[in-house]
Amino acid sequence: LRLDRLRRMPCRSVAGPMSGLVLHGYWRSSASYRLRIALNLKGLDYTQIAHDLRTGEQRDPGYLALAPHGLVPALEHDGKVFIETPAIFEWLEARWPARPLLPASPDDAAVVRAMAALIACDIQPLNNLRVLDALRDDIGASDAQVRAWIARWIGEGFAALECLVAIHGGLFAFGDTPTFADCNLVPQVYNAERFGIDLAPFPRLRQVTAPALSVPAFARAHPNQQPDANRSR
Repeated sequence: LRLDRLRRMPCRSVAGPMSGLVLHGYWRSSASYRLRIALNLKGLDYTQIAHDLRTGEQRDPGYLALAPHGLVPALEHDGKVFIETPAIFEWLEARWPARPLLPASPDDAAVVRAMAALIACDIQPLNNLRVLDALRDDIGASDAQVRAWIARWIGEGFAALECLVAIHGGLFAFGDTPTFADCNLVPQVYNAERFGIDLAPFPRLRQVTAPALSVPAFARAHPNQQPDANRSR
């Protein structure tokens, strides 16, 4: 799908009006954000249930019975629960292939998976709320030290992504249509901006995330558009 078509495309379900998808997430969780983008790009309807990470709702026994790792997001469908966004992305692609978010070529698909993994596996876990809390609570890291930690891992990961996007990017991170790479990248850029990271060294990343913000599937997934959004914090 070209960018102009994506901008005009309504986010209708391709699975029928009762797709039965329930997304357990949190408005400012970048992992939840990336899954919202993917669901919207797939044109799937879903219901959201919020778990406030600031108050520890993700550790409530009821939620742990669904997602024993105690993290968001988790996705329910037809009595099954799926966790970890890389696995959920693969399941979505296999279950609803009509709007693909992986290239058809195995070689190209491997590149997209690698770009997504740079964020989902290398950057975001090190800056997860529980890691930042552990830095503060367990070893007494100051706010300045925590900010330096965040900047270090985002900077290293973005430097690698900048190279990959320079090679493979078009209007989006890989080519001219959105992929799982963009589902991961847009929320991570949001996080970087929220943490005050200088993005000037990454012009290609800024270039490919800018058009995504005008696509309804991305705009609707933005944290500030979620029912549980708390814009004051």
